[in-house]
Amino acid sequence: MVHPTDDRNYRLPPSPRPTRYDATLAVDLDARTFSGTATISLELAAPAAEIVLHAAGLDVSRAVLRTAQGERAVSRVEPAAASETVRLVLAASAPAGGAALDIAWSGRMSAGLRGLYRAGDVAVTQFEAADARRVFPCFDEPAFKAIWALTVDAPAGVTVLSNGAPARTGGEGGRQRVAFHETPPLPTYLVALVCGRVEAQDAISVRGIPVRTWAVPEKASLAAFGQEVAVEVLPRLEDYFGLPYAFGKLDQVGIPEFEAGAMENAGLVTFREAALLLDPATASLPVKKRVAEVVTHELAHQWFGNWVTMRWWDDLWLNESFATWMSYKIVDAWKPDWRAWLDFDAGKAAALHLDGLRSTHPIHAEVKNPDEMTESFDLITYEKGGAVLRMIEGYLGEAPFRDGIRLYMRRHAKANAVADDLWTALGEASRQPVLELANAWIRQAGHPLIEVQRDGRTVRLVQRRFFSEPGASAERHERWPVPLVLRYEDAGGIHEQRHLLGDGSGEVTLEGAGDVAWVCANAASTGFYRVSYDAAAVSALARHVARLAPAERIGLIADEWALVRAGVREVGAFLDLVAAFGDEQDHAVLDELVGRLAGIEARLLDAGVRARFQRFVARLLGPALAAAGWDARQGEDDLSRLRRAALVRALGLVAREPRVVEEGSARLDRFMAGDRAALEPNLHEPAVVMASRAGDARRFDALRARFPVEPDPAFQRRYLVGLALFEDATLAGRAQELAFGDEVPLQDSASFMGALLANRTARDPFWRTLRERWDAVLERVGGAPMLLRRVVEAVAQLPERRHLDEASAFFAAHPIPAAKQAIAQTLERMRQDVALWERAEPAVGKWLQAR
Repeated sequence: MVHPTDDRNYRLPPSPRPTRYDATLAVDLDARTFSGTATISLELAAPAAEIVLHAAGLDVSRAVLRTAQGERAVSRVEPAAASETVRLVLAASAPAGGAALDIAWSGRMSAGLRGLYRAGDVAVTQFEAADARRVFPCFDEPAFKAIWALTVDAPAGVTVLSNGAPARTGGEGGRQRVAFHETPPLPTYLVALVCGRVEAQDAISVRGIPVRTWAVPEKASLAAFGQEVAVEVLPRLEDYFGLPYAFGKLDQVGIPEFEAGAMENAGLVTFREAALLLDPATASLPVKKRVAEVVTHELAHQWFGNWVTMRWWDDLWLNESFATWMSYKIVDAWKPDWRAWLDFDAGKAAALHLDGLRSTHPIHAEVKNPDEMTESFDLITYEKGGAVLRMIEGYLGEAPFRDGIRLYMRRHAKANAVADDLWTALGEASRQPVLELANAWIRQAGHPLIEVQRDGRTVRLVQRRFFSEPGASAERHERWPVPLVLRYEDAGGIHEQRHLLGDGSGEVTLEGAGDVAWVCANAASTGFYRVSYDAAAVSALARHVARLAPAERIGLIADEWALVRAGVREVGAFLDLVAAFGDEQDHAVLDELVGRLAGIEARLLDAGVRARFQRFVARLLGPALAAAGWDARQGEDDLSRLRRAALVRALGLVAREPRVVEEGSARLDRFMAGDRAALEPNLHEPAVVMASRAGDARRFDALRARFPVEPDPAFQRRYLVGLALFEDATLAGRAQELAFGDEVPLQDSASFMGALLANRTARDPFWRTLRERWDAVLERVGGAPMLLRRVVEAVAQLPERRHLDEASAFFAAHPIPAAKQAIAQTLERMRQDVALWERAEPAVGKWLQAR
């Protein structure tokens, strides 16, 4: 008879439930091994003949269950690889009530970036979603929250950090023993340990909470900005939630090798170094903003996720959507001149693109096993979920929304919750039917396209599901309650008008009098939907584009391009719109514009069409760069600096203007020789890209020598990825060999391979080699499923139909359970991109000739 634990989708029974772990873990950093003992306090709701808990790759050497009636020996220890559990069969049944499981085990550190692993001189844990079981025998599901009292035995002379502050220390014989204060109830995925050579400056007290930011010693000087962010945002989060921070102390640690961006372990937040460490004197503003957003995201989790935890991984979005939305809200309150919501819109645009595929999924997605848990960490869960929350807040109002969040936090403190618990609290606070509104957005895949037609002051609205595939039709039942905000201008000025489109169609009569100059159907671009205007409305918007808010101009460009992809617009009409933005002053709008132009240039295969397109870009934006120059003026603000950077990318990376490429390369040489004034910080990244593309063996060797010793994580990553961008065939071949060795850090291997697949010279040889050496790729990144998915997703950059055929055949022959969804989305994107450019490239050429 097959035991249920032999099923990959096996879930632990509700009984027994852990209430407390008293655990000791001994770590051998040199041997990369560990051993542990624990007493797990349990509550048995019914008599039990066995105890099943999670354990993966652990050797359980002893287990005894103690009850009020005496000990119950374990007669058999039965591991189940499929469910990553261990079944402890008791010699005699245990009665209902309290019990304690004494257990001992040993194991090895992981080769990848999960469980307990080595990152240089630091051993660190990464347990989300289901990897605490690789270090502790435990109940490794989020509903089983319990108190943790952890003691760590480690080599003397290294720093040891965990969720709680140290309560006692001791040790002898070259070892130290650190006992940590117990935690509030936590799910296992939030338990954490850092053991190794890290340093921090003195703690800063924030309302009685000591805050420290750690890094390896050679990078400790780069921790001050991340520390400043935490000190600034922690009290703002306390004020928003109306609850004090619950975990006693806050440690932030930059880890040399890290799979994700960061991890919100309670009281001990771990980061990829590039998401925490920087030099404020040389960091670009986007790098500073990214660090601020990531730190704030992880600190928001200390309430949303850590204090109140989802019951199961199908509600992962409860954690991630909220933290995504909250991070921008708090950063915007702290640094309003940064205009953080425009950065939020960039993430939302990527989510809209993914959500236009048939292979998308609902925000609230069914999750059965660890592979599906890992695949849930995507743009739909984070960015789409955050955008829906922002849209609902806009509909309810800031104060009622905040009151609902506070009610939710109080009601489910230290416990677990599901999505409907949040909607119920928001509904009670706002006295609005939030449950119905929200579930329509989180429980069905996709998003609406709002078709807009205007006759005088009457606006007709029709909604249908948007697909990026031309000719795809939606089901009749696919409808959303869409909280529209219309923005328009007449003789009386600019007005806003709200309308909830609950059915498939509706009409709005615009308030006011006189002629209406233009209408924007997604004011401030806060709605998660596409808009399709009739030709007259698009023309009016193009004529009055300067009257639109920056977010609305970005949304107009993004929506019109999405309609080109969907076969609703001709590419020539989109290029007509683009031509209206030659005098654009806002850097965020230019970023969107340059991104779209870069996408077109990258997909043009005909060299003649590509050259004409590059000349068009140079004519459109070259005068603006000439006026801005390369050097920042005295007292110049950040927005002007970012505008210059967007123009440099347009001319140097899209138009590939020789003079711009030469200037950028020369300035990079001076910068790397020690002249930090040669490149304004926001220009460093485009300079590395353009210099690498056109670089020779001397430059390749210089970057290869520089990246391993560069202390600044952002600069280090640019130099590394630059090696994959050389378009000289010999140098591209050298970069290809680097992709399969240890010189490229594991955490950066996927982005390095992605850069090779995007390189016009390297992509075909590397694609061939990637398939031939696929076993080596799996060996390298198979222990880091997020990275493996990114390798799969990077294949979508291959532009030709033959690439699509090869990729389809390859993934059919090499299925990847941990990337099943990523494969489906990659192939769907490739099918659409190939079809798009087969029909669009001749149209681009025709449009250019007509100019």
